[in-house]
Amino acid sequence: MNIGLIGLGKMGGNMARRLARSGATVFGFDVSADTRTQLSAENTNIRTFDSVEALIAELPAPRVVWMMLPSGEISESMFTRLKGLLAAGDLVVDGANAMYKDSQRHATELNAAGFKFVDAGVSGGVWGLANGYTIMLGGDKDAVAQVEPFIKLLAPGPDLGWIHCGPAGSGHYTKMVHNGIEYGMMQAFAEGFALLEAKKDFDLDVAEIAETWRHGSVVRSWLLDLTAASLKEDSKLDGLQPYVTDSGEGRWTVLESVELGVPAPVIASALYARFASRGNDDYGMKLLQLMRNAFGGHAIAKK
Repeated sequence: MNIGLIGLGKMGGNMARRLARSGATVFGFDVSADTRTQLSAENTNIRTFDSVEALIAELPAPRVVWMMLPSGEISESMFTRLKGLLAAGDLVVDGANAMYKDSQRHATELNAAGFKFVDAGVSGGVWGLANGYTIMLGGDKDAVAQVEPFIKLLAPGPDLGWIHCGPAGSGHYTKMVHNGIEYGMMQAFAEGFALLEAKKDFDLDVAEIAETWRHGSVVRSWLLDLTAASLKEDSKLDGLQPYVTDSGEGRWTVLESVELGVPAPVIASALYARFASRGNDDYGMKLLQLMRNAFGGHAIAKK
């Protein structure tokens, strides 16, 4: 079993390790020479190359090439390169957190050139190496069948934790909604623990409460497990900035809810909370102060 893997960062590197440990031969490329050297030294089933061209030349046909690159310009550039290197019957898997409409476009373009395409929403983060990855696939049935042997190695079990969702784009659409749900769950935990920490007269041990909730509670989850472990290390969080970025999938989920007319207030609120953490509501908050002062004479807090 031979597979090309382009992008050997935190996710891609661990996917290469899991595949190689399961007996697959990984033909890998990453822009970092150190990353390439480290991975090839770890396992003889991982062969790394200093260029995509060299990788494609060595990878036996029909080729399966899996991209684990950031969505957007970097992925678009790689699609263009691959179209000039691959042969008819080769298959490209996009494992990025890509917009599903882009994946539909990529499928059309690659199919027209004689190539196959599968979009793969991949969840599992840095824990996927040990626990396996949840994988959501979109594409034609024959294309998914060609990549299925590798999916069974990456997933938690051969018939567990992966699904062929439907046509091209459906894998990334499903992953988009998955990440939107993730936003809401994270925000709920963040707000709940903030309430616990703020009740100073009770002197609550938030780390111990998190640990207690892990056992039998309705809100027990892997996300709570990770939260409890983090709070056990540092429950005060004094060294952190209240600044939270977003990958873009939460935005796409909210936009999709508007297009479909399906309300998603929890996900939208969680996304807006991340925007607020970056100071993007500062102007509005200042204006609220002015309005309260104007109609009620309320004091204004100044720097």
